[in-house]
This record gives sequence, structure tokens and C-alpha cells, in this order.
Amino acid sequence: MAGLTDRPDSPYLDWDSVETMQFDWGYVKWITAGDEQAPEFPTTGVVVFLPGKGHGRRNHPESHELLYVVAGQGEQMVEDPAGEPIIRPVHAGDAVRIPRGVYHSTVNTGWEPMRLLVIYAPSGAEAALREVPGFRGIPAGQFPPLIMPPPGAGAG
Repeated sequence: MAGLTDRPDSPYLDWDSVETMQFDWGYVKWITAGDEQAPEFPTTGVVVFLPGKGHGRRNHPESHELLYVVAGQGEQMVEDPAGEPIIRPVHAGDAVRIPRGVYHSTVNTGWEPMRLLVIYAPSGAEAALREVPGFRGIPAGQFPPLIMPPPGAGAG
């Protein structure tokens, strides 16, 4: 059914029709988000962390976050109500609930990319990623360039 996902009222989502967000730690593709027609919809996307990479301590003051590890392994930190970090290893099949405003971080500790299904509810927290240093937007339908470490980095 070619063209079905091109209709604005289509319930089907086309992976190639959305921007890719690129960072030095990996990629993000948001496949759903609230908009004027359905502001209550959560944001859903796939995050890919490259080996040894991740994001530092951050929070989302207006959104809850749910992480589901699709592939790979990592270390997940979520602060408890007293602000103490709770750090756990995570791997494919694990899920992590992060309440609104709670600080957290994620690092890929494996040799292969770590893939997460990420949901923000309500939507909106994804907009802050555009302010992260090194953000690069890759237009829909284009492949992002391979992220290469600087010369000499990680050689051992």
C-alpha cells in the first residue's frame, strides 16, 4: 500500500519519514510524538548508544520516562527520592521506570550498540535534546554519517 503513510491521518508510522538525531554518543529516532491533533500521545522512539558511550545525569521535569532495553547491555542510574544514585546493570529484556523530574543516566557497557525503546509521557521532553552540545539533525530519508572516534581515541 504505497503512499498510505504519506497521508496526515494515517495510523501507520514510517521509520524513514522522521528525522534522525545524531550525537557523539549515538542516535535517536522519534517515531511518535504528541502534536496539535493529539497532544496527549506519548513520545516513542529508539535510542542507540554506541559502545562505551551514554548520557550523563539529566532529568525531564515535565515527563515520566520508560526505558525498554531491546539489545545490548549497560549501566542505568536512577536517583532515589533522597537524591542518592541507584546504579544497576541492564540488558536486553529489562525495563526501567523513571518518574517525572528524577535524575538518571545511561551508559552502554558492552561491545555492541545498545538499543532502547524510549517513551516519554506526556510528550515534550524530546525537544530538549536539540540543545545538547553536538546535536545534529539528519533529515528524514537520509542516512546519518558513521560516527568515528578521534584519531588515537580508544586504541589500545
